[in-house]
Amino acid sequence: MSRTLVKPFLIAKDESGEYRITIRETRYNSQGYPLITSTLQEESFPTASAAKAHARDVFGAEAGQYATK
Repeated sequence: MSRTLVKPFLIAKDESGEYRITIRETRYNSQGYPLITSTLQEESFPTASAAKAHARDVFGAEAGQYATK
């Protein structure tokens, strides 16, 4: 079992070339095993920087909380 923390904001390019934000929530079961819930947001952005700015403004994301794919 990996103890590496998952970054809560994933920014990935979709099939049409737009960037989308996925919000990931980590919680733990009674044995301490991480359970991750991912929610893809409906908004799309022309650049990764625009997606990061939106995550910062709307969801309160901070530096170091982003993962890109």
